[in-house]
Amino acid sequence: MACTEDGRFLGLGHSQGLSVWCASSFTRVAEWLQPRLEVTFIQITRMAEMTYLLGTVDDMGVSRVFGLHSGVIHLLSAINIMEGVNKRSIVVTFDLHEGGRYGAASLSCNGAVWLEVYQFPVEAWLRELEVAPSQKKEKNASEGSDVKWSPVTLMIKIFPPTVPAGKTSDFLTSCLALDIIRSSRHQETQESPSSCTQHFLLPCDQSTGGSRARPGLPVAVAVWWSGSHNILQYSLQKAPNDGRDVTPLPEMLWPNAKEILCSAVSRCTCYIALGLEDALVCIWNRQSGAPLSIVLAPEGSSPLSRVQFVDSWPVSAQDCHIAPTKPVGGLVSSKNGAIYTVTTGQGMQSCTMQLIERPKDSRDLPTVTMTLPFLQAVSLVVQRSGKMFLKDVLDRSTVCYLTPPSSYRIASPYNPVYALNAKQRALFIRGDPETDCHDLSRKGNQSRLFVFYFDQSDIFKPHFLSHVDPPRQQTTLCHGSLEEICNLYLEQRAHSADERNKALVQTWGKLQESAAGMQQTPQSHKHLKNYNI
Repeated sequence: MACTEDGRFLGLGHSQGLSVWCASSFTRVAEWLQPRLEVTFIQITRMAEMTYLLGTVDDMGVSRVFGLHSGVIHLLSAINIMEGVNKRSIVVTFDLHEGGRYGAASLSCNGAVWLEVYQFPVEAWLRELEVAPSQKKEKNASEGSDVKWSPVTLMIKIFPPTVPAGKTSDFLTSCLALDIIRSSRHQETQESPSSCTQHFLLPCDQSTGGSRARPGLPVAVAVWWSGSHNILQYSLQKAPNDGRDVTPLPEMLWPNAKEILCSAVSRCTCYIALGLEDALVCIWNRQSGAPLSIVLAPEGSSPLSRVQFVDSWPVSAQDCHIAPTKPVGGLVSSKNGAIYTVTTGQGMQSCTMQLIERPKDSRDLPTVTMTLPFLQAVSLVVQRSGKMFLKDVLDRSTVCYLTPPSSYRIASPYNPVYALNAKQRALFIRGDPETDCHDLSRKGNQSRLFVFYFDQSDIFKPHFLSHVDPPRQQTTLCHGSLEEICNLYLEQRAHSADERNKALVQTWGKLQESAAGMQQTPQSHKHLKNYNI
Protein backbone atom coordinates (compact mmCIF):
# COMPACT_ATOMS: atom_id res chain seq x y z
CA MET A 1 0.00 0.00 0.00
CA ALA A 2 1.25 3.50 -0.82
CA CYS A 3 -0.11 7.04 -0.67
CA THR A 4 0.73 9.95 -2.96
CA GLU A 5 2.65 12.94 -1.59
CA ASP A 6 -0.33 15.23 -2.19
CA GLY A 7 -2.64 12.86 -0.29
CA ARG A 8 -5.09 12.44 -3.18
CA PHE A 9 -4.72 8.79 -4.09
CA LEU A 10 -4.00 5.45 -2.49
CA GLY A 11 -2.28 2.69 -4.46
CA LEU A 12 -3.06 -0.93 -3.56
CA GLY A 13 -1.09 -3.96 -4.70
CA HIS A 14 -3.05 -7.22 -4.53
CA SER A 15 -3.68 -10.50 -6.27
CA GLN A 16 -4.30 -10.13 -10.00
CA GLY A 17 -2.75 -6.67 -10.24
CA LEU A 18 -3.14 -3.25 -8.67
CA SER A 19 -5.70 -0.50 -8.21
CA VAL A 20 -5.74 3.21 -7.36
CA TRP A 21 -8.38 4.68 -5.04
CA CYS A 22 -9.40 8.18 -4.05
CA ALA A 23 -8.07 8.72 -0.53
CA SER A 24 -11.01 10.91 0.54
CA SER A 25 -14.09 9.28 -1.02
CA PHE A 26 -12.67 5.71 -1.19
CA THR A 27 -13.89 5.23 -4.74
CA ARG A 28 -11.82 3.23 -7.18
CA VAL A 29 -10.20 5.46 -9.77
CA ALA A 30 -8.50 2.86 -11.96
CA GLU A 31 -7.16 -0.69 -11.92
CA TRP A 32 -4.72 -2.87 -13.86
CA LEU A 33 -5.50 -6.58 -13.68
CA GLN A 34 -3.58 -9.61 -14.83
CA PRO A 35 -4.40 -13.22 -13.87
CA ARG A 36 -1.95 -15.30 -11.82
CA LEU A 37 -0.01 -12.21 -10.75
CA GLU A 38 0.37 -10.88 -7.22
CA VAL A 39 1.82 -7.43 -6.55
CA THR A 40 3.90 -7.52 -3.37
CA PHE A 41 5.30 -3.97 -3.46
CA ILE A 42 3.91 -0.68 -4.77
CA GLN A 43 5.10 2.92 -4.77
CA ILE A 44 3.39 5.96 -6.26
CA THR A 45 4.61 9.51 -6.94
CA ARG A 46 3.28 12.49 -8.86
CA MET A 47 4.85 13.38 -12.23
CA ALA A 48 2.55 16.31 -13.03
CA GLU A 49 -0.86 17.65 -12.08
CA MET A 50 -3.16 14.60 -11.86
CA THR A 51 -0.56 12.38 -13.57
CA TYR A 52 1.23 9.82 -11.42
CA LEU A 53 3.93 7.21 -11.77
CA LEU A 54 3.65 3.81 -10.07
CA GLY A 55 6.42 1.29 -9.46
CA THR A 56 5.65 -2.31 -8.53
CA VAL A 57 7.31 -5.66 -7.82
CA ASP A 58 5.33 -8.91 -8.12
CA ASP A 59 5.74 -12.30 -6.48
CA MET A 60 7.92 -13.50 -9.38
CA GLY A 61 10.44 -10.69 -8.88
CA VAL A 62 9.36 -8.67 -11.95
CA SER A 63 9.28 -4.88 -11.61
CA ARG A 64 7.03 -2.68 -13.71
CA VAL A 65 6.45 1.06 -14.10
CA PHE A 66 2.92 2.36 -14.71
CA GLY A 67 1.42 5.73 -15.51
CA LEU A 68 -1.93 6.92 -14.12
CA HIS A 69 -3.61 9.51 -16.34
CA SER A 70 -7.27 10.41 -16.97
CA GLY A 71 -8.52 7.49 -14.90
CA VAL A 72 -6.52 4.87 -16.82
CA ILE A 73 -3.43 2.91 -15.73
CA HIS A 74 -0.93 2.35 -18.53
CA LEU A 75 1.99 -0.09 -18.42
CA LEU A 76 4.95 2.08 -19.46
CA SER A 77 7.90 -0.24 -18.95
CA ALA A 78 9.01 -3.59 -17.51
CA ILE A 79 12.31 -3.18 -15.70
CA ASN A 80 13.58 -6.77 -15.91
CA ILE A 81 12.39 -8.60 -19.02
CA MET A 82 13.03 -12.35 -18.80
CA GLU A 83 15.62 -13.34 -21.42
CA GLY A 84 15.55 -17.02 -20.48
CA VAL A 85 14.82 -19.36 -17.61
CA ASN A 86 18.51 -19.58 -16.66
CA LYS A 87 19.12 -15.84 -17.08
CA ARG A 88 16.04 -14.46 -15.39
CA SER A 89 16.93 -11.58 -13.09
CA ILE A 90 14.96 -11.05 -9.89
CA VAL A 91 14.22 -7.56 -8.56
CA VAL A 92 14.88 -7.59 -4.82
CA THR A 93 14.09 -3.93 -4.09
CA PHE A 94 12.75 -1.05 -6.19
CA ASP A 95 12.70 2.65 -5.37
CA LEU A 96 11.12 5.61 -7.18
CA HIS A 97 12.49 9.03 -6.41
CA GLU A 98 9.92 11.69 -5.65
CA GLY A 99 8.77 13.21 -8.94
CA GLY A 100 9.39 10.04 -10.93
CA ARG A 101 12.48 11.09 -12.88
CA TYR A 102 14.79 8.50 -11.32
CA GLY A 103 14.47 4.95 -10.07
CA ALA A 104 16.76 2.29 -8.64
CA ALA A 105 16.45 -1.49 -8.51
CA SER A 106 18.64 -4.10 -6.85
CA LEU A 107 18.67 -7.31 -8.88
CA SER A 108 19.86 -10.86 -8.42
CA CYS A 109 20.63 -13.59 -10.97
CA ASN A 110 22.45 -16.90 -10.44
CA GLY A 111 24.07 -15.69 -7.23
CA ALA A 112 25.20 -12.34 -8.68
CA VAL A 113 23.76 -9.11 -7.30
CA TRP A 114 23.96 -5.56 -8.59
CA LEU A 115 22.22 -2.19 -8.51
CA GLU A 116 20.78 -0.38 -11.52
CA VAL A 117 19.84 3.32 -11.55
CA TYR A 118 17.40 4.51 -14.22
CA GLN A 119 16.33 7.82 -15.66
CA PHE A 120 12.71 7.94 -16.76
CA PRO A 121 11.61 10.03 -19.78
CA VAL A 122 9.01 11.99 -17.83
CA GLU A 123 8.43 14.71 -20.45
CA ALA A 124 8.02 12.16 -23.25
CA TRP A 125 5.71 9.98 -21.17
CA LEU A 126 3.51 12.96 -20.32
CA ARG A 127 3.10 13.74 -24.04
CA GLU A 128 2.39 10.10 -24.85
CA LEU A 129 -0.12 9.75 -22.03
CA GLU A 130 -2.05 12.74 -23.39
CA VAL A 131 -2.70 10.97 -26.71
CA ALA A 132 -2.99 7.42 -25.33
CA PRO A 133 -6.70 7.66 -24.32
CA SER A 134 -7.74 8.93 -27.77
CA GLN A 135 -5.78 6.17 -29.49
CA LYS A 136 -7.44 3.58 -27.31
CA LYS A 137 -10.93 4.96 -28.03
CA GLU A 138 -10.40 5.19 -31.80
CA LYS A 139 -8.86 1.75 -32.29
CA ASN A 140 -10.86 0.01 -29.53
CA ALA A 141 -7.68 -1.79 -28.55
CA SER A 142 -6.68 -3.25 -25.23
CA GLU A 143 -5.15 -0.88 -22.74
CA GLY A 144 -1.77 0.37 -23.88
CA SER A 145 -1.16 -2.61 -26.22
CA ASP A 146 -0.67 -0.46 -29.33
CA VAL A 147 1.29 2.40 -27.76
CA LYS A 148 5.07 2.59 -28.11
CA TRP A 149 6.28 4.20 -24.92
CA SER A 150 9.63 5.94 -24.74
CA PRO A 151 12.33 3.63 -23.33
CA VAL A 152 13.89 3.90 -19.89
CA THR A 153 17.56 4.95 -19.75
CA LEU A 154 19.93 2.86 -17.67
CA MET A 155 22.29 5.42 -16.14
CA ILE A 156 24.69 3.30 -14.11
CA LYS A 157 25.07 -0.34 -13.16
CA ILE A 158 26.84 -0.87 -9.84
CA PHE A 159 28.33 -4.21 -8.76
CA PRO A 160 29.90 -5.06 -5.39
CA PRO A 161 33.17 -3.12 -5.03
CA THR A 162 36.33 -4.34 -6.74
CA VAL A 163 39.83 -2.90 -6.82
CA PRO A 164 40.32 -1.02 -10.14
CA ALA A 165 43.00 -2.58 -12.32
CA GLY A 166 46.12 -0.49 -12.80
CA LYS A 167 45.27 1.88 -9.97
CA THR A 168 48.01 2.92 -7.59
CA SER A 169 47.43 2.24 -3.93
CA ASP A 170 45.57 5.16 -2.39
CA PHE A 171 43.05 5.63 0.38
CA LEU A 172 40.03 4.68 -1.74
CA THR A 173 41.55 1.54 -3.27
CA SER A 174 42.90 0.43 0.12
CA CYS A 175 39.43 0.75 1.68
CA LEU A 176 37.88 -1.13 -1.24
CA ALA A 177 40.44 -3.93 -0.89
CA LEU A 178 39.66 -4.29 2.81
CA ASP A 179 35.94 -4.32 2.07
CA ILE A 180 36.39 -7.17 -0.41
CA ILE A 181 38.15 -9.25 2.24
CA ARG A 182 35.49 -8.45 4.84
CA SER A 183 32.63 -9.15 2.44
CA SER A 184 34.07 -12.56 1.51
CA ARG A 185 34.26 -13.46 5.19
CA HIS A 186 30.73 -12.18 5.71
CA GLN A 187 29.37 -14.36 2.89
CA GLU A 188 31.12 -17.41 4.31
CA THR A 189 29.19 -17.03 7.57
CA GLN A 190 25.88 -15.88 6.07
CA GLU A 191 23.47 -18.11 4.17
CA SER A 192 21.86 -15.27 2.22
CA PRO A 193 23.76 -13.64 -0.68
CA SER A 194 25.14 -10.14 -0.49
CA SER A 195 22.61 -7.33 -0.77
CA CYS A 196 22.83 -3.57 -1.24
CA THR A 197 21.07 -0.53 0.16
CA GLN A 198 20.90 2.73 -1.77
CA HIS A 199 19.77 6.31 -1.12
CA PHE A 200 19.26 9.13 -3.62
CA LEU A 201 21.15 12.29 -2.64
CA LEU A 202 20.09 15.85 -3.43
CA PRO A 203 22.61 18.66 -3.99
CA CYS A 204 23.86 19.81 -0.62
CA ASP A 205 26.19 22.62 -1.71
CA GLN A 206 27.96 23.89 -4.80
CA SER A 207 30.74 21.33 -4.62
CA THR A 208 28.35 18.34 -4.71
CA GLY A 209 25.56 19.85 -6.76
CA GLY A 210 27.39 21.24 -9.75
CA SER A 211 26.16 23.80 -12.22
CA ARG A 212 23.95 21.25 -14.00
CA ALA A 213 22.02 20.25 -10.88
CA ARG A 214 18.29 20.99 -11.03
CA PRO A 215 16.37 21.82 -7.85
CA GLY A 216 14.73 18.79 -6.30
CA LEU A 217 16.59 16.28 -8.47
CA PRO A 218 19.23 13.89 -7.10
CA VAL A 219 22.84 14.36 -8.11
CA ALA A 220 24.27 11.18 -6.61
CA VAL A 221 23.39 7.82 -5.11
CA ALA A 222 24.87 6.41 -1.89
CA VAL A 223 25.34 2.62 -1.78
CA TRP A 224 26.56 0.13 0.80
CA TRP A 225 26.73 -3.67 0.61
CA SER A 226 26.03 -6.20 3.35
CA GLY A 227 29.18 -7.02 5.28
CA SER A 228 30.78 -3.72 4.26
CA HIS A 229 32.34 -1.03 6.46
CA ASN A 230 32.19 1.67 3.78
CA ILE A 231 29.40 3.64 2.13
CA LEU A 232 30.11 4.74 -1.44
CA GLN A 233 28.78 7.70 -3.41
CA TYR A 234 28.32 7.54 -7.19
CA SER A 235 27.62 10.64 -9.24
CA LEU A 236 24.55 10.83 -11.46
CA GLN A 237 25.85 13.96 -13.19
CA LYS A 238 28.82 12.15 -14.69
CA ALA A 239 27.01 8.94 -15.56
CA PRO A 240 28.14 7.33 -18.85
CA ASN A 241 25.86 7.27 -21.85
CA ASP A 242 25.77 3.48 -21.81
CA GLY A 243 25.83 2.21 -18.26
CA ARG A 244 25.82 -1.42 -19.42
CA ASP A 245 29.40 -1.30 -20.69
CA VAL A 246 31.06 0.90 -18.10
CA THR A 247 31.44 0.11 -14.41
CA PRO A 248 31.47 3.46 -12.59
CA LEU A 249 33.98 4.27 -9.89
CA PRO A 250 32.79 5.85 -6.65
CA GLU A 251 33.51 9.54 -6.39
CA MET A 252 33.47 9.49 -2.59
CA LEU A 253 33.90 6.96 0.22
CA TRP A 254 32.94 7.25 3.88
CA PRO A 255 34.88 4.67 5.96
CA ASN A 256 33.61 3.26 9.24
CA ALA A 257 35.33 1.24 11.93
CA LYS A 258 32.48 -1.27 12.17
CA GLU A 259 30.23 -3.16 9.78
CA ILE A 260 27.16 -1.27 8.51
CA LEU A 261 23.85 -2.82 9.55
CA CYS A 262 21.28 -0.17 8.58
CA SER A 263 21.15 3.37 7.20
CA ALA A 264 18.94 6.40 6.61
CA VAL A 265 19.22 9.85 5.02
CA SER A 266 17.69 13.08 6.27
CA ARG A 267 14.94 14.77 4.27
CA CYS A 268 17.43 17.33 2.92
CA THR A 269 19.89 14.40 2.34
CA CYS A 270 22.73 16.44 3.88
CA TYR A 271 23.06 13.88 6.68
CA ILE A 272 23.53 10.12 6.44
CA ALA A 273 22.95 8.00 9.54
CA LEU A 274 24.56 4.57 9.78
CA GLY A 275 23.78 1.89 12.34
CA LEU A 276 27.01 -0.04 12.94
CA GLU A 277 28.05 -3.10 14.87
CA ASP A 278 28.42 -2.85 18.63
CA ALA A 279 25.40 -0.48 18.74
CA LEU A 280 27.27 2.47 17.25
CA VAL A 281 25.42 5.19 15.35
CA CYS A 282 27.48 7.39 13.03
CA ILE A 283 25.92 10.47 11.43
CA TRP A 284 27.91 11.79 8.47
CA ASN A 285 27.74 15.42 7.34
CA ARG A 286 27.94 15.55 3.54
CA GLN A 287 28.86 19.24 3.53
CA SER A 288 32.02 18.78 5.57
CA GLY A 289 32.68 15.16 4.59
CA ALA A 290 33.20 14.30 8.28
CA PRO A 291 31.10 12.63 10.97
CA LEU A 292 28.71 15.00 12.71
CA SER A 293 28.52 12.64 15.67
CA ILE A 294 29.28 9.08 16.76
CA VAL A 295 26.88 7.82 19.41
CA LEU A 296 27.00 4.59 21.42
CA ALA A 297 23.49 3.32 22.12
CA PRO A 298 22.86 1.62 25.48
CA GLU A 299 22.79 -2.16 25.68
CA GLY A 300 25.47 -2.51 23.06
CA SER A 301 25.15 -6.30 22.98
CA SER A 302 22.03 -6.13 20.76
CA PRO A 303 22.60 -5.36 17.05
CA LEU A 304 20.82 -2.37 15.55
CA SER A 305 18.02 -3.05 13.09
CA ARG A 306 16.92 0.42 11.95
CA VAL A 307 17.81 4.10 12.12
CA GLN A 308 15.59 6.96 10.97
CA PHE A 309 15.66 10.73 11.07
CA VAL A 310 12.98 12.84 12.72
CA ASP A 311 12.08 16.05 10.87
CA SER A 312 9.98 17.71 13.59
CA TRP A 313 12.46 17.32 16.42
CA PRO A 314 11.78 19.66 19.35
CA VAL A 315 14.52 22.19 20.10
CA SER A 316 15.05 23.45 23.63
CA ALA A 317 15.89 27.08 24.34
CA GLN A 318 19.35 26.07 25.55
CA ASP A 319 20.12 24.21 22.32
CA CYS A 320 18.92 27.14 20.23
CA HIS A 321 21.29 29.43 22.13
CA ILE A 322 24.34 27.16 21.99
CA ALA A 323 24.07 25.26 18.69
CA PRO A 324 24.76 27.26 15.49
CA THR A 325 22.47 24.93 13.51
CA LYS A 326 19.26 23.08 14.28
CA PRO A 327 19.85 19.81 16.18
CA VAL A 328 19.46 16.53 14.32
CA GLY A 329 17.14 13.94 15.86
CA GLY A 330 16.54 10.31 15.14
CA LEU A 331 15.16 7.00 16.32
CA VAL A 332 17.34 3.90 16.71
CA SER A 333 15.82 0.41 16.94
CA SER A 334 17.66 -2.71 18.09
CA LYS A 335 16.82 -6.33 17.36
CA ASN A 336 15.91 -7.03 20.98
CA GLY A 337 13.00 -4.54 20.69
CA ALA A 338 14.52 -1.59 22.55
CA ILE A 339 14.13 1.82 20.87
CA TYR A 340 16.22 4.92 21.60
CA THR A 341 16.08 8.58 20.67
CA VAL A 342 19.28 10.34 19.60
CA THR A 343 19.73 14.10 19.56
CA THR A 344 22.93 15.63 18.23
CA GLY A 345 24.16 18.61 16.26
CA GLN A 346 27.03 20.92 15.58
CA GLY A 347 28.27 22.52 18.78
CA MET A 348 26.15 20.44 21.15
CA GLN A 349 26.67 17.25 23.11
CA SER A 350 24.88 14.16 21.83
CA CYS A 351 22.06 12.85 23.98
CA THR A 352 20.65 9.31 23.94
CA MET A 353 17.45 8.33 25.74
CA GLN A 354 15.60 5.04 25.87
CA LEU A 355 12.08 5.37 24.45
CA ILE A 356 10.90 1.75 24.73
CA GLU A 357 12.51 -0.87 26.93
CA ARG A 358 13.35 -4.35 25.75
CA PRO A 359 10.07 -6.31 25.98
CA LYS A 360 9.97 -9.43 28.08
CA ASP A 361 7.44 -11.15 25.79
CA SER A 362 8.41 -11.75 22.16
CA ARG A 363 4.87 -10.81 21.11
CA ASP A 364 5.59 -7.26 22.27
CA LEU A 365 8.53 -6.82 19.91
CA PRO A 366 7.90 -3.78 17.65
CA THR A 367 7.65 -4.47 13.92
CA VAL A 368 6.96 -0.87 12.85
CA THR A 369 8.37 2.27 14.44
CA MET A 370 7.96 5.53 12.55
CA THR A 371 7.49 9.19 13.27
CA LEU A 372 4.43 11.10 12.10
CA PRO A 373 5.41 14.26 10.17
CA PHE A 374 2.32 16.19 11.29
CA LEU A 375 2.76 15.40 15.01
CA GLN A 376 5.68 16.77 16.97
CA ALA A 377 7.75 14.26 18.95
CA VAL A 378 5.25 11.43 18.47
CA SER A 379 6.11 7.98 17.17
CA LEU A 380 3.82 5.20 15.92
CA VAL A 381 4.61 1.70 17.19
CA VAL A 382 3.11 -1.59 15.94
CA GLN A 383 3.90 -4.78 17.86
CA ARG A 384 3.89 -8.42 16.83
CA SER A 385 0.80 -8.95 18.94
CA GLY A 386 -1.09 -6.49 16.73
CA LYS A 387 -1.17 -3.68 19.27
CA MET A 388 -0.78 -0.15 17.87
CA PHE A 389 -0.06 2.92 19.95
CA LEU A 390 1.46 6.39 19.76
CA LYS A 391 4.44 7.20 21.96
CA ASP A 392 5.61 10.62 23.13
CA VAL A 393 9.38 10.63 22.60
CA LEU A 394 9.93 13.40 25.18
CA ASP A 395 8.29 12.04 28.33
CA ARG A 396 8.03 8.43 27.00
CA SER A 397 4.32 8.33 27.78
CA THR A 398 1.74 6.50 25.65
CA VAL A 399 -0.46 9.07 23.93
CA CYS A 400 -3.19 6.62 22.90
CA TYR A 401 -3.89 3.16 21.45
CA LEU A 402 -5.25 2.58 17.95
CA THR A 403 -7.71 -0.32 18.00
CA PRO A 404 -9.75 -1.82 15.12
CA PRO A 405 -13.28 -3.15 15.69
CA SER A 406 -13.55 -6.12 18.04
CA SER A 407 -14.27 -8.61 15.24
CA TYR A 408 -11.09 -7.61 13.36
CA ARG A 409 -7.36 -7.58 14.01
CA ILE A 410 -4.39 -5.99 12.30
CA ALA A 411 -3.41 -8.15 9.35
CA SER A 412 0.05 -9.77 9.41
CA PRO A 413 1.38 -7.76 12.37
CA TYR A 414 4.85 -9.21 11.69
CA ASN A 415 4.75 -7.25 8.42
CA PRO A 416 1.68 -4.98 8.46
CA VAL A 417 0.25 -3.46 5.30
CA TYR A 418 -0.19 0.26 5.90
CA ALA A 419 0.26 3.75 4.43
CA LEU A 420 0.45 7.20 5.96
CA ASN A 421 -1.36 10.18 4.47
CA ALA A 422 0.40 13.28 5.81
CA LYS A 423 -1.95 15.69 4.01
CA GLN A 424 -5.13 14.21 5.50
CA ARG A 425 -3.37 13.30 8.78
CA ALA A 426 -4.59 9.75 8.44
CA LEU A 427 -3.24 6.22 8.78
CA PHE A 428 -4.48 3.46 6.45
CA ILE A 429 -3.93 -0.11 7.62
CA ARG A 430 -5.28 -3.49 6.56
CA GLY A 431 -7.35 -5.57 8.99
CA ASP A 432 -8.47 -9.20 8.77
CA PRO A 433 -11.38 -10.90 10.54
CA GLU A 434 -10.60 -12.89 13.67
CA THR A 435 -9.36 -16.39 12.85
CA ASP A 436 -11.72 -18.13 15.27
CA CYS A 437 -14.59 -17.69 12.81
CA HIS A 438 -15.70 -20.91 11.07
CA ASP A 439 -17.07 -19.27 7.91
CA LEU A 440 -14.01 -17.42 6.64
CA SER A 441 -15.01 -18.21 3.06
CA ARG A 442 -18.08 -15.98 3.30
CA LYS A 443 -17.95 -12.69 1.43
CA GLY A 444 -18.49 -10.70 4.58
CA ASN A 445 -15.28 -12.01 6.15
CA GLN A 446 -12.81 -10.54 3.70
CA SER A 447 -10.09 -8.03 4.57
CA ARG A 448 -10.94 -4.45 5.40
CA LEU A 449 -9.08 -1.16 5.12
CA PHE A 450 -9.22 0.81 8.36
CA VAL A 451 -8.56 4.55 8.54
CA PHE A 452 -7.50 6.46 11.65
CA TYR A 453 -7.99 10.25 11.34
CA PHE A 454 -5.79 12.03 13.85
CA ASP A 455 -7.30 15.48 13.42
CA GLN A 456 -10.72 14.22 14.61
CA SER A 457 -9.54 13.70 18.18
CA ASP A 458 -8.70 16.42 20.69
CA ILE A 459 -5.98 14.30 22.24
CA PHE A 460 -3.61 15.13 19.36
CA LYS A 461 -4.15 18.91 19.32
CA PRO A 462 -1.15 19.67 21.60
CA HIS A 463 1.11 17.73 19.21
CA PHE A 464 0.00 19.16 15.85
CA LEU A 465 2.55 21.08 13.80
CA SER A 466 1.75 24.27 11.95
CA HIS A 467 3.29 22.87 8.75
CA VAL A 468 3.31 19.38 7.26
CA ASP A 469 5.98 19.52 4.57
CA PRO A 470 9.45 20.43 5.84
CA PRO A 471 11.68 21.96 3.18
CA ARG A 472 13.68 19.36 1.30
CA GLN A 473 16.61 21.68 0.76
CA GLN A 474 18.72 22.87 3.64
CA THR A 475 18.54 26.62 4.18
CA THR A 476 21.91 27.02 5.86
CA LEU A 477 24.84 28.76 4.24
CA CYS A 478 26.36 26.87 1.30
CA HIS A 479 30.06 26.10 1.52
CA GLY A 480 31.31 25.82 -2.03
CA SER A 481 35.07 26.26 -1.80
CA LEU A 482 37.56 23.80 -0.32
CA GLU A 483 38.74 26.43 2.18
CA GLU A 484 35.21 26.95 3.52
CA ILE A 485 34.64 23.19 3.81
CA CYS A 486 37.91 22.82 5.76
CA ASN A 487 36.95 25.69 8.06
CA LEU A 488 33.57 24.07 8.70
CA TYR A 489 35.27 20.76 9.52
CA LEU A 490 37.71 22.40 11.98
CA GLU A 491 34.85 24.29 13.61
CA GLN A 492 32.89 21.08 14.12
CA ARG A 493 35.96 19.37 15.58
CA ALA A 494 36.40 22.21 18.06
CA HIS A 495 32.76 22.05 19.14
CA SER A 496 32.90 18.26 19.60
CA ALA A 497 36.16 18.19 21.61
CA ASP A 498 34.42 17.61 24.94
CA GLU A 499 32.26 14.86 23.51
CA ARG A 500 35.26 13.08 21.94
CA ASN A 501 37.22 13.32 25.19
CA LYS A 502 34.29 11.77 27.05
CA ALA A 503 34.16 8.91 24.54
CA LEU A 504 37.92 8.42 24.96
CA VAL A 505 37.52 8.08 28.74
CA GLN A 506 34.71 5.54 28.24
CA THR A 507 36.85 3.53 25.85
CA TRP A 508 39.80 3.42 28.28
CA GLY A 509 37.41 2.29 30.99
CA LYS A 510 36.24 -0.62 28.84
CA LEU A 511 39.83 -1.57 28.07
CA GLN A 512 40.65 -1.62 31.78
CA GLU A 513 37.63 -3.83 32.49
CA SER A 514 38.71 -6.22 29.74
CA ALA A 515 42.28 -6.31 31.08
CA ALA A 516 41.01 -7.07 34.58
CA GLY A 517 38.90 -9.88 33.20
CA MET A 518 41.91 -11.38 31.41
CA GLN A 519 43.87 -11.44 34.65
CA GLN A 520 41.06 -13.24 36.46
CA THR A 521 40.31 -15.79 33.72
CA PRO A 522 43.25 -17.13 31.65
CA GLN A 523 40.99 -18.14 28.75
CA SER A 524 39.11 -14.86 28.59
CA HIS A 525 41.50 -13.43 25.97
CA LYS A 526 39.65 -15.47 23.38
CA HIS A 527 36.56 -13.33 23.87
CA LEU A 528 38.23 -9.93 24.17
CA LYS A 529 36.57 -7.27 22.00
CA ASN A 530 38.48 -4.69 20.00
CA TYR A 531 37.83 -1.03 20.66
CA ASN A 532 38.86 1.67 18.24
CA ILE A 533 40.13 4.97 19.65
